Amino acid sequence: MWNIKSFVFSPIQENTYILYNETKGCLIIDPGCYFDGEKDLLKGFIDKSGLQPEKLLNTHCHLDHVFGNKFIHETYGLTLHLHENEKKVLEFAPTSGLMWNMPFDNYQGDFILLKEGDIIKLGDDELTVIEAPGHSPGHVCFYCEKQQFIIGGDVLFQRSIGRTDLPGGNHQTLLKSIRTKLLVLPDETIVYSGHGEPTTIGEEKRGNPYLK
Repeated sequence: MWNIKSFVFSPIQENTYILYNETKGCLIIDPGCYFDGEKDLLKGFIDKSGLQPEKLLNTHCHLDHVFGNKFIHETYGLTLHLHENEKKVLEFAPTSGLMWNMPFDNYQGDFILLKEGDIIKLGDDELTVIEAPGHSPGHVCFYCEKQQFIIGGDVLFQRSIGRTDLPGGNHQTLLKSIRTKLLVLPDETIVYSGHGEPTTIGEEKRGNPYLK
């Protein structure tokens, strides 16, 4: 059974997730740790919990979701998983960092490419990759049907949706992704977003003003 630990990192207030189970392995999704203290906090939780990081995953590669990629790669020797269409976004991230006055060292390793329908396994637990572009060109989400939750990145938020004014964003594409990929999930599905508090598919169907 998946356990989910979240951290809020950097001045951009990004949600970083660690998913782990009884195997004591774990997945690190969108490490947004920018400051040394945030990196220590993430590593401290992993160490104290006796976890062994096995996979590094990005829902997408805007700067606030990739600040900690290099740190995770160097600390645990993990290869970054991302969608093919996020490579250019990742490449541009340090330039965005300079624009935000937040310089950082980017991940420089190899890639493992994700696509629709891929299964990510840890012991008996699974996540299914869902392609949901619009906020960024190769955005993916990680869905657990058994426990009814989705790690949604910056696609759908509590009473909001992802911004589409960044390079590679497209408002109509995002709305199509939400309606055809997320809103078709059971209403009880918990959405763990890239920013803010969790919500559910049902709550957003009923009350999200951007989806009316």
